[in-house]
Amino acid sequence: MSPRLRKSPFARAMQRAATSMTRSAFKAGAKAAGKAVARTVDAMAAPYRPPPGAGDWITGQAIGPAGLRRFFLFRPAGVRNDERLPLLVMLHGCGQTAAAFARSTRMNRLAARERFLVLYPEQDRAAHPQGCWNWYDTRNYRADAEAATLMAAIDQVCLLYPVDREAVAVAGLSAGASMAALLAVSYPQRFRAVAMHSGVAPGSARSAASALAAMHGRHLPAAAVEAAQGEVQPDAAGNRPPLLVIHGRADGVVAPRNAQAAAAQWSVALGAAPGEARIVQRGARKAMTVTDYRRARRVCVRLCEVDGLSHAWSGGAPGQMFSDEKGPNASSMIWRFVAAHLPRPSATRAAQ
Repeated sequence: MSPRLRKSPFARAMQRAATSMTRSAFKAGAKAAGKAVARTVDAMAAPYRPPPGAGDWITGQAIGPAGLRRFFLFRPAGVRNDERLPLLVMLHGCGQTAAAFARSTRMNRLAARERFLVLYPEQDRAAHPQGCWNWYDTRNYRADAEAATLMAAIDQVCLLYPVDREAVAVAGLSAGASMAALLAVSYPQRFRAVAMHSGVAPGSARSAASALAAMHGRHLPAAAVEAAQGEVQPDAAGNRPPLLVIHGRADGVVAPRNAQAAAAQWSVALGAAPGEARIVQRGARKAMTVTDYRRARRVCVRLCEVDGLSHAWSGGAPGQMFSDEKGPNASSMIWRFVAAHLPRPSATRAAQ
């Protein structure tokens, strides 16, 4: 048997140092990995995190022809059971969640100040992988089924919470804007006003393929063509609610022609004629061209075309997807337009 080799003091010191360095490196690697996992989890949870601010963020579910859809309701702090408040339905765009849309638009902050309720339905990813509302799929009636399901959510909220049923409006961004318009056309008696931000007019598409053509401005509804030819006559849908259209002139996702087409279609339906366009700019925010379509002095349609705005919520919160803080405040514009068409004597009425 060979004699046992003994390590020199220098070798033992080097071994201890190597072991210590290995342990330190392992701990540092584990700590870095833990931080990376935490950041990933935080990023994944961020779109679903409730928006900040005073008030209640209430979760609910509604069932309709399209299945089950989750929704969230913002209720300002201090709302009494004997009140009846206006309700604004907000429909998010593709790639967004209800909570992310609420943070981007900051509509809850406005609702807390002006005292109205905000309903945020959320598309199920099983119904559309990108979370888009199926506004275009009228050929297979998926659009109609989703519209009916959204109405079920609205009915449920009106039943359970202090909503003034005569003061309901709907607004949306992109696919949400197109679905908002479809709701207003399908259930015109239920809404006091509708706002489309960067959307496509109803009747522009019946399938996914035609939806892409419509988004690029290559497929306009027939009523828009009639308006362009000067044939402005009210049609059978003349009971549509007033429409506000907001669209960026630099939108590369939904062509700006769609904004003009939506305004033209609505003006045909309501028998309204366009007035003189005016330039509006507040402070350092981007300028916009505003055109009012009137019938007997009543503004039936307002078209706001924002200079330099891409496919994003105008005046939205910084650091959010599909949000441009430098644009005019779309949330304030929408609420002012809605409030102007709410029943009198006030937007908040006591329960009967």
